[in-house]
Amino acid sequence: MLYGDWGTSKAYVLGIAFAMAGHASWFFLGLMSVLTAIVGICYMTICRLYPDGGGVYSSVKNRSQSLAVMGALLLIADYVVTASLSAIEAFHYFNFPHPELWAILSIVIIGAMNWVGPSEGGRVAAFIAVAASVAAGILFVSTLPHLPHVELSWPQGNLPQNWSVFVGIVLSLSGVEAVANMTGIMVEPVEETSRKSIFPVLLEVSVLTFLLGIAMNAIPHLTGHTEDMLRMLGNHYIGNWYGQIISVIFGFLLLSAVNTAITGLVSMQFILSKDREIPSLFSRLNRFGMPWLSLLIAVVLPILVLLFEHDVVGLASLYAIGVVGAIVLNLGACATNFHLRMKTWERTLLISVSVILFFVEVTICFQKHHALIFASTVLATGLILRFFTKTFLPTPAPVLVGSEINVLTVEEAKEIAALYNSSVLVGLRGFNPYLLEEAAFRAKALKNNAIYINYVDVAPPGFELPKEIEPTPEALQLFAESEKELEKYGLTAVPIWQFGNDPGKQISIAARELGVGTVMIGSTKRSGLVSLLRGDILRTLAKNLPRKCHLVISS
Repeated sequence: MLYGDWGTSKAYVLGIAFAMAGHASWFFLGLMSVLTAIVGICYMTICRLYPDGGGVYSSVKNRSQSLAVMGALLLIADYVVTASLSAIEAFHYFNFPHPELWAILSIVIIGAMNWVGPSEGGRVAAFIAVAASVAAGILFVSTLPHLPHVELSWPQGNLPQNWSVFVGIVLSLSGVEAVANMTGIMVEPVEETSRKSIFPVLLEVSVLTFLLGIAMNAIPHLTGHTEDMLRMLGNHYIGNWYGQIISVIFGFLLLSAVNTAITGLVSMQFILSKDREIPSLFSRLNRFGMPWLSLLIAVVLPILVLLFEHDVVGLASLYAIGVVGAIVLNLGACATNFHLRMKTWERTLLISVSVILFFVEVTICFQKHHALIFASTVLATGLILRFFTKTFLPTPAPVLVGSEINVLTVEEAKEIAALYNSSVLVGLRGFNPYLLEEAAFRAKALKNNAIYINYVDVAPPGFELPKEIEPTPEALQLFAESEKELEKYGLTAVPIWQFGNDPGKQISIAARELGVGTVMIGSTKRSGLVSLLRGDILRTLAKNLPRKCHLVISS
């Protein structure tokens, strides 16, 4: 996923750099690659310091909730333009006429797929990312015999002019903020896992972008190709057939980045809503567990951007102001938080990079007025929504229905497992008396006195969690009804509540931790298409349950 976000920068940054600096582009690409690598190293430190969430919203709210909200809004601005830029670039590589129209259509289709909360796209994204990395590597190897003929020149003009060119190509930073959001779901120890995640992608993106930038300058009489430089490199160094392969692979990689950006937009709105920073309507889920209003906004905003701006260079300036601002806040807040245990060189590096990126952000604000207007509009809209929520929308009253139910997490249920004789876990999405009756007969036959009742509150795909996570009224109501139903059979219901975007995986984790012998669920009513897009719970359970655990499906 990191490569799908970070690695796509090669698809457009090479062409933009050549358009802005010509044969001096190698110099600016080298500076950008060094900055990208250093920012990646900084985020390795942040991921170690914040194993539960190192993204700008999670880390900065330890210092100031208001600054954290501003960082989240800047990240939203970044995700919006990432979706727009990636979509239109994909169809530049596909060489479709009117790429802006195809880009808008692709965003609508990806949004429709996300309506049912696709969770099976990860494997496809991983395959595309590996293919893109291999294709780029083959392309570079093919350029080696031609490098003696490279035409390089030093930057012309004064320092302010060259600084402006450098600022214009700082486009490879978004992905590292995305991976920092993932620390909460990384395999422990997070420090090691995050390093293994970031370092190889950092190396590939920074080194290969610079080397391909040098090879780009060996093409005689090169002009244009701002939108599809990688295809031009493939055509020149290997052949038109390889240029077409590069176009198809990176086109799909860019569409994968669109999906990642839309998911990030939905996730950020959901978190802000759950933390009562924006109205609760933004976290209302549809029947597939996707916040419908947040998804609608995540689709509409990139389309609006493409209607007003579909030039790649113009979109690049809109993109940079959001991601650079978010990274400045994240690095600066961490560097000045003296409660965090950091080595002197780590703190010095974070401060130095945040200062450099601060000047990059100021430069964008002064030189790219449309980018400033765009970012200011996103910030103002978000802060107005926040003021409205805090001022006029009351804090929800405590839920009374089912409030007497002592809901447990998997860890809490595991601690008191010795108090209950139960080897059956029932996964419920709604009240199902027939399933509970069958589970009760099975528990009685096994001489159990209790049954684990499991309910997973479905969250949209995302990597950061709200400050406060609590069962929904639907979960409490279901636990209360199930407890009364099982009392008829003289059995105790042990309610277990989980929160996540993959119910099948969550249930299998609970079964494994509690050591149950049987998991019972009702049959799915999903269509084949929905199961394909979202992932089938039965298939996930069958794959992840312990070998000695029985899976019973009741119609």
